[in-house]
Parts: sequence; C-alpha cells; structure tokens
Amino acid sequence: MQAGGRFSLKTASESISMERGQMLLIRKNQLGEITKMPLEGEDYQTVVIRLEEAFLRAIALEEQIGPRQKYRGPANILIPGNDFMRAFFQSILPYVHHPEESITRTLGMLKVKEAVHLLLYTLPGLEALLFDFSEPYKMDLEKFMLSNFHYNVPVEKFAQLTGRSLAGFKRDFQKVFGMAPRHWLQERRLAEARHLIETKNRKPSAIYLDLGFESLSHFSHAFKKKFGKAPTEWLV
Repeated sequence: MQAGGRFSLKTASESISMERGQMLLIRKNQLGEITKMPLEGEDYQTVVIRLEEAFLRAIALEEQIGPRQKYRGPANILIPGNDFMRAFFQSILPYVHHPEESITRTLGMLKVKEAVHLLLYTLPGLEALLFDFSEPYKMDLEKFMLSNFHYNVPVEKFAQLTGRSLAGFKRDFQKVFGMAPRHWLQERRLAEARHLIETKNRKPSAIYLDLGFESLSHFSHAFKKKFGKAPTEWLV
C-alpha cells in the first residue's frame, strides 16, 4: 500500500503507478524499473507485504483450494480501495514502526493471512493468480530478450525468468541468436546506444544505466572498442 508519495513500476509490457491510499499486487518473476517519488507535503512511504509461495500453499491446503491452471492474466493489479483494506494497512503500521518487537514475529504471519483473505474478498478472481503453483513454462526466448535486454541482471536470472535451467538457456540462446548470451547482450546494448545517440541525440551519461552498463567508463570503453570512436564523438 502507498502511504505517501508516488510509486511507479515500468515493465516491458506496461507502466503502472499508485499514490497515497492505493494498493498494487505485483507478481513475482518480473523485470522492471521502479521509481519512488515523494510528493509535495508528504514523504515517500510504501508498506510492502511479501506473499511467500510456501505460505500460500498452506492456505490453499487449509481452505481446500484445488490445483489451478497456469495463470495468464495481468501481472500487476491495482487493488480497489475499501474500508476493510484501509483498516488492515492502518493496523499493521505499528508492526512496521517497531520491527524489533517479538510480537511482530509472533503475529506477523496472522496478518499476512488476513491480507490474503481480504484480497480474495476484494477481488475473488485473484484466487487464480495467488494459488498458481504450476512450474514455470518456457517463454518465447527471443521475444523476452528483445524486450528485456537492457536490464542489468545476471544471465542466471534471465534463465530463471524464461523457465529454463542455465544450461538449457545457453543452449536455446545459441540456437536463437547464434552467440553466447553475454556476448549478445553486450552487442545489443551497444547497438541500442548508438541508435539513441545518433538518432535521438541522447547524451551517453543519460543512457548508459538504462542500457544495463554499470559505469560510464565501462560503457565508453566498450562503445569505442565496438565502433572505433567514443560515444561523445557520435553526437551531432
């Protein structure tokens, strides 16, 4: 729940944001960019509850919720506000403000269970999302990588998010792109950088982080090695 300021999430397929009093359910195994912004007259504050799969499985057993087909709906859902949800988040603020107290560990899971039941009360259709325990399926590797190449995450994470072992990911990647993942990522990011500099007149210092490079010096060195000139020399 957003207690103050604005939270924004941008993935390859959508942009979504919430402000004070709004709630957002975010599905696991996504790559995205998060922006946290304080607004005039209020500090930034978000209350986050993580719903672990083992805990959701326990609830499914207790409530006798049967096996589900793989969920294929929206990955991120704004939860409509109501008195019950607002009262719930107000009730957990003392736990957030006093994390060192033993009572937070004792009652924490009860509050998480309450959150799950309130979500289902507010949007019954969330049952399909919350209790989808199917194994990750193999995503379209080419489509996924072309949409997410700019995220600075390990190759192992790309493998996990596409539903593959690391060895299977590397094998499939070689078939699709004709080169190793790290080599392709470097080439694709540099090509995108040149496009942005040449056609959009973007400054190297404004794009290197967005393209997955850890430092401007690393980006400049790789760019010059690839194209023969420093990125600043391509600016009009």
